[in-house]
Amino acid sequence: MEILDVNENNIDREHICCAITDKKGENCVASKKEWMRERFSDGLVFKKLDARGKVFIEYIPAERAWAPINADGYMYINCLWVSGKYQGQGYANALLDQCIADSKAKGKDGLVILSSDRKRPFLSDPRFLKHKGFAVCDRAEPYFQLLYLPFRDGVMTPRFKDCCRAGRIGEKGLALYYTNQCPFTDKYAPLIAGIARDRGAAFSLHKIESMEAAQNAHSPFTTYSFFYDGTFVTNEIFSEKKFSKYLEKKGL
Repeated sequence: MEILDVNENNIDREHICCAITDKKGENCVASKKEWMRERFSDGLVFKKLDARGKVFIEYIPAERAWAPINADGYMYINCLWVSGKYQGQGYANALLDQCIADSKAKGKDGLVILSSDRKRPFLSDPRFLKHKGFAVCDRAEPYFQLLYLPFRDGVMTPRFKDCCRAGRIGEKGLALYYTNQCPFTDKYAPLIAGIARDRGAAFSLHKIESMEAAQNAHSPFTTYSFFYDGTFVTNEIFSEKKFSKYLEKKGL
């Protein structure tokens, strides 16, 4: 199958495939597509398999990435995802190879991507990345790792900004920071806020709506970061059921 570039000319008709399966999900995609439209002028690239499946790579010059990192000259991979029946067919390799070729053609120094200490939801698999030549260049609490693939010797080593290293914020109670980089955050963020407030639990909702705010965020994963009493808890998007169970566990 062919790998397509989604851009301002075809984004309205192309399927945007993401990690969450939701029969009503297409209603949520508008926020993600709008976020993408606004990033194309920043150099955002979205490549996908010509199929209705979760097979895609999304990347952007690191200077314009919605991530608290210092990685000038690199291309930042927002997401590399291959799932379901498409796994094991070489699509991840093909997508990454196209990203490498494109980044080299644009004169970039290398690639940089957010991962973790082990395979976790919504983060790229560190084993696959290391197999492809990526190496850990920095770490942030509690489990985030920054991996990079330099194209030549002597280039800078990417780093997390200090603002996101500790996995801490200065507020009590439940707090969620999120962006529209995932089409489902705009659906689930208000839902869990409503559940918390119905239970009388203190909950603050923070939508990150600019590159500048994202580049100074409290967590490396600006798409979705949930905190409790000032400590980072998870980057995994809560469903209503999972969030209710979390509140029960905390006695809230």
